[in-house]
Amino acid sequence: MLTHCDWPLDNPNRLICGVDEAGRGPLAGPVVAAAVILDAKRPIEGLADSKTLSAKKRAVLFELICERALAFSIASASVEEIDRLNILHATMLAMQRAVETLPITPSLAKIDGNRCPTLKMQAEAIVRGDALVSEISAASILAKVTRDRMLLELHALHPEYGFAAHAGYGTARHLAALKQYGPCSHHRRSFAPVRQALASAHA
Repeated sequence: MLTHCDWPLDNPNRLICGVDEAGRGPLAGPVVAAAVILDAKRPIEGLADSKTLSAKKRAVLFELICERALAFSIASASVEEIDRLNILHATMLAMQRAVETLPITPSLAKIDGNRCPTLKMQAEAIVRGDALVSEISAASILAKVTRDRMLLELHALHPEYGFAAHAGYGTARHLAALKQYGPCSHHRRSFAPVRQALASAHA
């Protein structure tokens, strides 16, 4: 869990944080969420939905966001939590953790999507918010880059699955590796392709 703050904690001004996640769809790895409060005095050019940006551009913006944001927090929900709670509830948990560990308490949280986690402050769900709200765009970049880096670490442990290439998504290569090697401990056993691979391994 990573947090950062460059703002007096007793500042009375209304603060808005953007919240987004990365990794709901993959078959492996955690789901990661980020919350970001931007600084209007230190604008960041080029913020956009992380999925529309190149990996190189995301990496540059990641550093700028970490440097210039008033505050940010990055949190996750584990594979075990995903399997126990289901991916929706695990995503809400990761978002809740990201917001609640911000060094500043915002007065409004703008959440990408159509659902809000349970929070102590007012929250607003915004469909396609990662393309419409700068704070959410920034959160999407932090979450995406962080999760991609996590999957690179998993790739080093389990190169046979090709996590570096697909970040855990169910590509043809990943499904073929699942069939050949079976799931590892980082696969989400509540997801159908992983369940099927487990069943085949035990058949």
